[in-house]
Amino acid sequence: MRPVYMISGGVSKFAKSRNRLTFQAMVKEAFSYAMRDCPKLQLEHIDGSIASYFSDHFQGQLMAGIMAHDYLGLCPKPSKRVEGGGATGGLCFQAAYEAVASGRMEVCVAFGFETMSRVRTWKGNELIALASDTNFDYPLGGFYTGYYAMMVVRHMHEFGTTVEQMAKVSVKNHTNALHNPYAQKPMMISVQDVLESPMVAYPLKRLDICLMSDGAACVILASEKAAKRFGKKDIRISGIGTGTDAMRLSDRPHGKVPLLAHESASDYRNMRYPGVHSCRAGRMAAIEAYQMAGIKNPLHDLSFVELHDAYTSSEIQTYEDLGLCKYGEGGMFIDSGAPEIGGTCPVNPSGGLLACGHPIGATGLMQAVFSFWQLQGSIREHFGSAKLQVRNPRRGLIHSHAGTGTYVTVSILERD
Repeated sequence: MRPVYMISGGVSKFAKSRNRLTFQAMVKEAFSYAMRDCPKLQLEHIDGSIASYFSDHFQGQLMAGIMAHDYLGLCPKPSKRVEGGGATGGLCFQAAYEAVASGRMEVCVAFGFETMSRVRTWKGNELIALASDTNFDYPLGGFYTGYYAMMVVRHMHEFGTTVEQMAKVSVKNHTNALHNPYAQKPMMISVQDVLESPMVAYPLKRLDICLMSDGAACVILASEKAAKRFGKKDIRISGIGTGTDAMRLSDRPHGKVPLLAHESASDYRNMRYPGVHSCRAGRMAAIEAYQMAGIKNPLHDLSFVELHDAYTSSEIQTYEDLGLCKYGEGGMFIDSGAPEIGGTCPVNPSGGLLACGHPIGATGLMQAVFSFWQLQGSIREHFGSAKLQVRNPRRGLIHSHAGTGTYVTVSILERD
């Protein structure tokens, strides 16, 4: 495969409002942003697109991907839709990568969107729950908040993780988002505010959970030749990985932890893996991406991470899946300050899903856009403030997660 570069990206404002734009207009907002930021690139230079949205139900429309593709003026060029639950945006990013790496396209647009405010929150939760096994989990009243509550209760039981540690994740991400003008709900909160917010499913409270949202994001990927012609501060995609696991937690086998380069079997001698406290798909995606990018110790080789924090608990779980700390030490990792802005490896400097919102098809691409701006050193230009700019970033990781870990993508972006 040949090298692939990200040459531009754009996002719409994430919000939850019944008066928001149509999905076509939101995609156009994000696409126009990306095109303005890459002025040498014209519509005729784009070879095709990949569309990303999770649910036909949220749009109330089948074939929404081709409708957005047409709205951008890209017909009759090729396009296709990808879907994979919460990992839809990450899968879209990697499908665009593959279109360019294979030589099929020189320039590929990947766009994602969701209009979740078309339905009420309870109905949105029901529609999202259709991404679980409708013959096994769903009839038992399974909503994803309940699944993740169960997972973190086990994490707390085995490793001593606390609700205060989970609350620190929420405080960190909401505080970061105060300086991100695209975030849906930035706010200054304390650990006590999180602990006193309404209980949803023990131990997850309202401020432990991400927001449903309307929004769109767009990235433009190009070959090395096209990047030199059209880009200005291009960022190379140096590694991609995708992992999978059984839909039902009860079907997942127990075995040994798949080791990263900096780990040894003695680290996990007595651990039965994955259990319900960890996501094997996340570890497998990380292994594949790290090997491709030449990453030996992610905590020190990565400058920052944008990960799928649909719940505060899932951020703690993902620290461990990505090897930023050992399994069982995710709570201590947030206590250490390592994932803070200015820490060893800032995690979700944008504010993440918890504060930015989670318009599912757009989320993984939103992470790519914010990571692109970080690596360009252009956060001040796009956010109007440099407070979230990571100092001298070299590599960033984006992580997209579906279900209880059925699809997980990890992609590495790198400044040459």
